[in-house]
Amino acid sequence: MKTLKLTEKDFKEVNGYKEYVGKEDLTDFEGNLEFEANLGWIKVLSIKVSGYISIEAGDWIEAGDWIEAGDWIEAGGWIKAGGSIKAGGWIKAGGSIKAGGWIKAGGWIKAGDSIEAGGWIKAGDSIEAVLGGITAGLYITCKTILKCKLRIFAGVTPYSWRENPDKTITCGKLESGTVAYGELKELGLPETKDEVKGKTVKIRLNDGQTVTGTIIE
Repeated sequence: MKTLKLTEKDFKEVNGYKEYVGKEDLTDFEGNLEFEANLGWIKVLSIKVSGYISIEAGDWIEAGDWIEAGDWIEAGGWIKAGGSIKAGGWIKAGGSIKAGGWIKAGGWIKAGDSIEAGGWIKAGDSIEAVLGGITAGLYITCKTILKCKLRIFAGVTPYSWRENPDKTITCGKLESGTVAYGELKELGLPETKDEVKGKTVKIRLNDGQTVTGTIIE
């Protein structure tokens, strides 16, 4: 998979931010996308890549529409999109993560500050806002740990105030943060390898027989 690295020459200065003027189409790029360090505030219409998106220290990314990566997304500063933010892997920002639509990661989501979405927030692993809070227009869901320094709000946008609004906050465990608005559902954390080791299990074979065994590793 090829990697495209954008540098100063791919942008022009417009009212304090860097606007993309490069030749490559970033709305449907086959490969990885990297931005060199210290570009500052980067603005694009939208980004969609099949690989990862890496934005180095000193850079912030803002898209008028969506940001999507088949793999992970990482920024030294904040990540902001007028539409959705989606990653097949994890999403990490040194600052805040904000989307006018939804935020979805196949892995974890971590922001140095706050996390905010006009729609829902969903992670296949954990969600963490280190110094801020977490706000979603609709539901918040993660499979493991949910944590933040401040407060958590779910179901706060007008279109969620209908007959059956979804304002659930579903996680394995709420480790820190205060639920200010929403309905918390803690489902329990998945068992680790050490917790499963030594347990007795029954397995039904194709011929209908049942065998009993102990997990050793």
